[in-house]
Amino acid sequence: MNKNVLYIGIAVIAGLLAGYLIFGGSTRTSNTNTEDSNISDDHDHTGESLVQMWTCSMHPQIMQPEPGDCPICGMDLIPAESSADGLTANEIKMTKNAMALANVQTLKVGKTTSDSENTISLSGKIKLNEEVNAVQASYFDGRIERLNIDYVGQEVKKGQLLATIYAPNLVAAQQELITAASLKDTQLELYNAVRNKLQLWKLTERQINSIEDTGKVVENFPIYATVSGTVSEKLASEGDYVKQGQPILKVSNLNSVWAEFDVYENQIAQFKEGQNIKITSNAYPNKVFNANVSFIDPVLNTVTRTVAVRAVLQNSERLFKPGMFVSGKIDSSMASPLGQLSIPATAIMWTGERSLVYIKTNPNEPVFEMREITLGNRNGDDFTVVSGLKNGDEIVTNGTFTVDAAAQLQGKKSMMNRDKGSTESETPVMKMTLPQSFQQSFKTSLEHYINLKDAFVEGNSKQVSTLAKSTSQKLKLITQDGLGNMEIAHLAKSIEMLDAIGANTDLENQRSHFVILNENFVPLVKNTEGLSETLYIQKCPMADNNKGAFWLSNLKEIRNPYYGEQMMNCGSIIDSVQ
Repeated sequence: MNKNVLYIGIAVIAGLLAGYLIFGGSTRTSNTNTEDSNISDDHDHTGESLVQMWTCSMHPQIMQPEPGDCPICGMDLIPAESSADGLTANEIKMTKNAMALANVQTLKVGKTTSDSENTISLSGKIKLNEEVNAVQASYFDGRIERLNIDYVGQEVKKGQLLATIYAPNLVAAQQELITAASLKDTQLELYNAVRNKLQLWKLTERQINSIEDTGKVVENFPIYATVSGTVSEKLASEGDYVKQGQPILKVSNLNSVWAEFDVYENQIAQFKEGQNIKITSNAYPNKVFNANVSFIDPVLNTVTRTVAVRAVLQNSERLFKPGMFVSGKIDSSMASPLGQLSIPATAIMWTGERSLVYIKTNPNEPVFEMREITLGNRNGDDFTVVSGLKNGDEIVTNGTFTVDAAAQLQGKKSMMNRDKGSTESETPVMKMTLPQSFQQSFKTSLEHYINLKDAFVEGNSKQVSTLAKSTSQKLKLITQDGLGNMEIAHLAKSIEMLDAIGANTDLENQRSHFVILNENFVPLVKNTEGLSETLYIQKCPMADNNKGAFWLSNLKEIRNPYYGEQMMNCGSIIDSVQ
């Protein structure tokens, strides 16, 4: 028995020793070969999992390596799309399917040649020619008994009966005429005065003579058209009481109409009165109508940054209808320099001050990046490029806004997300010179302002109104001696906004004025020295219809005065005043 156990133990030990001799060396050799392979070859990461990033659905520019709350609005972060394509911070990649669905098209930027069309394309509308419009008015007080015009667009002719009016004053005047006519041999001046009064009420000699001859008073007096044309607007109805001079109808002569076009600010210098303009319409695509520029609006539309350019079109055949869209082409007085870059207008996104395009950064892959450019003149359907692009760059010409939407969703730099990849450091101030006497007085208003801001946070509109009035009163007591025009303008605008806030108790209206107040009040604070405590300039990117708005606070903690409890923590500190 003992001998068997001994034999079994010896066999086990021998087996283990044999296994070590057979497999141990090969394992070391294998490990050695693997280490050598790792040293000589590049490490392959394809099997490794990508690092998961987390973003905010409301603020896609936020990217964090772990879940949590959005530092701007406090919402829960969501997983962001991962990418292993080696893109830069502001590049986006679209799938072929998305490119096809959005019909995204690209074009390589080229230089202008001598064959380039040297014309300016314009878009506009047909409008009524206000120079030949007429208003049919009541020349006396009364009630419209019958209106013979049934609808807008109805044709009327000069002398046509438009309406009948019961006019008590006119009835009395007719009775005066009948009485004065019987006394005209002895009271000629009275007789002439009564006839003259009726003439001023636009009664004709024939009507006056008829009243005098018949001796009968006309109760419902007729009104006749003084011009021929088309009714463009009904301003009264049957049964209405009208005052002397009150319009009843607006009549337009459509034998001529206006073609009015919008011209961009950078094109104004190329237009002058008398220039020939070729006009086309979708209604008559095979016809070209020639006209001349008759008017250039001297006032710029500050919203669209355009001026109106007008041409008069003869319209005896009634081809043009008011409201119809038309296009115009006019020869440019400024030829495009040869060799200048030119891109189609469809490639450009405008944000007011900026002109943006999307450039394809990878010739073999649908990878795009936003680029800000400077434009020159418009020629036809193309714009010349002053800076931002070079010859051979490939840009998106169709589906640009789809590409921009994809960039926004991925939290990349886009038309609406200008500052992606950089910290927000802009400070809403400019350099001012404030006298010491002004600064000392101005600092007394800061406590009132802080209390006003806190009332906005609480959403207490009545308290906001009260504090705005007290803050305004403080500012009105400050002497303006030694202040420059800019400083005076900021102070006056601050007072104006405080008065507007104090004048009503509608919280949303108050908050809209609070935006403008801060734009003027904060620069004054930034230029004030020796504050008793540090003030923080804080900004909410969603306030003022997503334009962003800032405010002052004596606390680091974000307490949003534009949304209050709705989004109390939405915002960040962008600067401070020590």
